[in-house]
Amino acid sequence: MGNDTIANLITSIRNTDMVEKGTVRVTATNITKNIGRILLREGFIEDVREHQEGQKYFLISTSKYRRRKKRTYMTTSKRTSKPGLIIYSNYQEIPKVLGGMGIVILSTSQGILTDREARQKKIGGEILCYVW
Repeated sequence: MGNDTIANLITSIRNTDMVEKGTVRVTATNITKNIGRILLREGFIEDVREHQEGQKYFLISTSKYRRRKKRTYMTTSKRTSKPGLIIYSNYQEIPKVLGGMGIVILSTSQGILTDREARQKKIGGEILCYVW
């Protein structure tokens, strides 16, 4: 039984947002780095950086908070494809999250992309998670 690094990343971010801790430290893999960059680019988190301790690499992300309310921009995230149940979609059937307010993160033949990028390039792939 292997580790699901995507679920670890999403769950860690969600849990630190609940306790208002602010920073998350997870094991760095190519997939978690790409998902972190997408969340940074879309404005759900404030900062992503890589940290090395000995031979291990970690990804440290900082949550982005709204000014007056102590809530984060990333309200909910949901892991869709799991190691035991992989869900694929072509570019025409990629779901929209909250009418386009959220994003779908996909693993495609051209890398990890958001739903908008995949529709624009007309490629489908594995639906990894929803973020809104």
